[in-house]
Amino acid sequence: MFKKSLRIILFLFFLLCLATNSQADKILIHMDLSQTDHLKAYGVAYWVLEQGRNVEWLLNYRGGSFMTDYYEEIADLCRLRGVGFEQIDFSQAASIYKVIEENNMEVVLLEKAPAIAIYAPPNKEPWDDAVTLALTYAEIPYTTLWDEEVLKGELEKYDWLHLHHEDFTGQYGKFYGPYRNALWYKQEQLTCELMAKKLGYRKVSDEKKVVARALKDYMAKGGFVFAMCSATETMDIALSAENVDIVPQELDGDPVDPDCQSKLDYSKSLAFTDFEVSIDAYKYEHSNIDTSPDKTAAQLGLEADYFTLFDFSAKLDPVPTMLVQNHVSVVQGFMGQTTGFRKSLVKKYVTILGETEGEDEVKYIHGNFGRGTWTFYGGHDPEDYTHRVGDPPTDLSLHKNSPGYRLILNNILFPAAKKKERKT
Repeated sequence: MFKKSLRIILFLFFLLCLATNSQADKILIHMDLSQTDHLKAYGVAYWVLEQGRNVEWLLNYRGGSFMTDYYEEIADLCRLRGVGFEQIDFSQAASIYKVIEENNMEVVLLEKAPAIAIYAPPNKEPWDDAVTLALTYAEIPYTTLWDEEVLKGELEKYDWLHLHHEDFTGQYGKFYGPYRNALWYKQEQLTCELMAKKLGYRKVSDEKKVVARALKDYMAKGGFVFAMCSATETMDIALSAENVDIVPQELDGDPVDPDCQSKLDYSKSLAFTDFEVSIDAYKYEHSNIDTSPDKTAAQLGLEADYFTLFDFSAKLDPVPTMLVQNHVSVVQGFMGQTTGFRKSLVKKYVTILGETEGEDEVKYIHGNFGRGTWTFYGGHDPEDYTHRVGDPPTDLSLHKNSPGYRLILNNILFPAAKKKERKT
């Protein structure tokens, strides 16, 4: 009887050890140069969060790797999506933690999948926007909304908002000169005018200013905003021009305020100061914030255009460290309606994440506002250097390891992060 009881106890102990060892196993999704599909890896991390499980973001460890408890369904998902991973045991995980503790690295706990929204007009195609392409390829869900939803207060449903390449000054992208007779331009203008009228505004520029202030209020209440290309520059212009008309008569039917430049209120803008606005309807330029004219004049081209990511202290500055996680420190540049930002016009408190060395240009910047944050990324598509009107969509299956697109996806996971406390 005693021997039988002992065998039962030993068997139960064996099962307990087996279960404990299973739970101790981890999945390490490495994000260095050995990763087969960096972009899909973000989607796997997001999926794990959706299942109510935590993910550890290992800042500066092997390119900003992800680690989570081992479950066969996670391993199967990695295999299905072509994402490289390793199954490691408790002792291997402990060794990783030790390396992180002794170096410029940190563990950040991701706890909840952020609710994601894309601000985009209804007449835009999905391939018009790099963020939409990235989310679709990574298989991360999102909701699309525009001005009506913003002004109805629906932003409160979402943790993170991306601003499509919007022109918040109400000048239809400053495409009037070359494209005013093009069908797509007329359709875009009509769409904007009908929305402004529906919401009770006489001019598109007046309505867009209200939307810009609503977006700023969303940040103040704790929202995370990410913007690329013209949405970055025009957001700040619209905020600073709240009480002044800067739109040429050709675009809104009435003349520009002759003293508009002196009436700009830079205290209301988020990132830029002391900039000059362009009031020429035929000039493809919103202001001197954008560095595109410099690049065009210099004819840099694809091979000579790069920007460098800053190296932050992971333990002291985890937020900017998260935003620059990558498998390379130098990233190929790319053009856009707003390609980059003139460094001399960036406000002093703004955190510069990436800059073009030796030039008056920053490419990637970040700041806090109220309880929320904003991040601006210059350029249109990290894997389409010039991206002209009518260009075909970028196929991200050909750019699985794109450093430029990784910067976009860092921002997706940023709202899920909570600094992890570890006993030393």
